[in-house]
Amino acid sequence: MRTETTINDPNDFAVNKGLKHLTHLQTIARKINRRLLEVERVSQNCVLSQEAIERVVRPTVTDDGQRAPGLPFGDLRVMALMAALTLFSHLPNGFSNRSLRTHVAQLVGGSDQDYSAAKMTYDLRRLRLKGLIVRREGTHRYFLTPHGWRVALLFTRLNARVFRPLWAATDQDDGIPRPLRQAFDRVDKEVDRILDAAKLTTAKKAA
Repeated sequence: MRTETTINDPNDFAVNKGLKHLTHLQTIARKINRRLLEVERVSQNCVLSQEAIERVVRPTVTDDGQRAPGLPFGDLRVMALMAALTLFSHLPNGFSNRSLRTHVAQLVGGSDQDYSAAKMTYDLRRLRLKGLIVRREGTHRYFLTPHGWRVALLFTRLNARVFRPLWAATDQDDGIPRPLRQAFDRVDKEVDRILDAAKLTTAKKAA
């Protein structure tokens, strides 16, 4: 697939108009193209090993001894964070604490006040220590690493294409395909059997 970048206004990249800046604009455009093609390539192969996933979701310690809190799959804040990271608007010039915070707050369903700058800073630190993002030296702008793209895409796709439809199917009977309904019924019966074998029938009924 051929990808071309067109710059209509150099000021969008903090570059003044004029032919003498053409070479610099071409360099910027090539970097944008390269990042876009990298994302497209990663999006076609975002499968991770079990070990790689465990390093993301569980607390770990970096090589220099820093503790990296986990990013548990399914956590509302983590899932909103991963979805926000995959926005293509970050490709040209990365993202900042403020810009990413606005997107995460919207996905969580709250306001910027609910998802504070301190929480965003904490989440950026988690992402950085897990190797999912890097900060450009001398700036406050961040970029996803190739590993970060794989993790964010995998988490977001699994949540949107697998877990959400499954949870929706278990919450209501209408419209569920018969084979899926039968599978859920078998799971329920097996859980009941295990509870009965463990003598938890009374507790189960009370719950």
